[in-house]
Amino acid sequence: MNKVLLFSILLNLAFVVAEALMGLWVNSLSLLSDAGHNLSDVFSLVLVMIAFRLSKIKSNKTFTYGYKKSTILISLLNAIILLVAVGIIITESVHKLQSPAEINGAAVSWTAAVGIVINGLTVLLLMKGQQNDLNVRGAFLHMVADTLVSVGVLVSGFVITATGWTLIDPILGMTIAVVILVSTWSLLSKSLRLSLDGIPEGVDIDRIGQTMSEVPHVKEAHHIHVWAISTTENALTAHVVIDEIARLEDIKEEIRHRLSHCGIAHATLEIETTDSHCHARRC
Repeated sequence: MNKVLLFSILLNLAFVVAEALMGLWVNSLSLLSDAGHNLSDVFSLVLVMIAFRLSKIKSNKTFTYGYKKSTILISLLNAIILLVAVGIIITESVHKLQSPAEINGAAVSWTAAVGIVINGLTVLLLMKGQQNDLNVRGAFLHMVADTLVSVGVLVSGFVITATGWTLIDPILGMTIAVVILVSTWSLLSKSLRLSLDGIPEGVDIDRIGQTMSEVPHVKEAHHIHVWAISTTENALTAHVVIDEIARLEDIKEEIRHRLSHCGIAHATLEIETTDSHCHARRC
């Protein structure tokens, strides 16, 4: 994934430079604005790469889980960047509606076409990784949003060339902003949920309790807590009541094995015997 991200960063950075130069050459505010938006996507990809590097750093006395939690914070930052981008697009679109400007439709269309190819290629490269990692999904959504913006710019370029109707540009811009906002909401809500140590999406805590209780010699599982260590790893703590202390290690191994199929990478179990459990309840 690091190689994919590095290639995507270099590819999109080259396009940002080319688009900015074209915007300056034809005096197109539309292209310059889109270049600025694309630059934010390059920044997003860089953040994802940083998150991958941080997640590989070993734990220490201060950060006993390493820096894996940084991947969640970066996914939240990516969601915020997308919302800022939506705000910029809407603000710019409103400004263009109020003060329409002349636009070189042909230059805009050709540049947008190149943008569709580059952004589309990046989307394809990130498509597989975004299914299992919230951070990669953030970068994926950035590039999908960019592809939509480029499609809108291409369409507006064609319409402007054919009819001279420049208002199509801000109208499409606001439409695309709404689409980006809808897709970003899911990323934002998931990132906030994990940042607050909420149960990760796809993890059913009732099912986890039942799975643990179905292990032989386990009478009950309670005080179950699940949270995300990173965008790809989940942890659990729980109290487990067993009826045969001699089989303690076998029971713990079986519980951890079953939990791994429920998306739990790290499990900390506090074992209780039926006698001590009943005594505690009587107290």
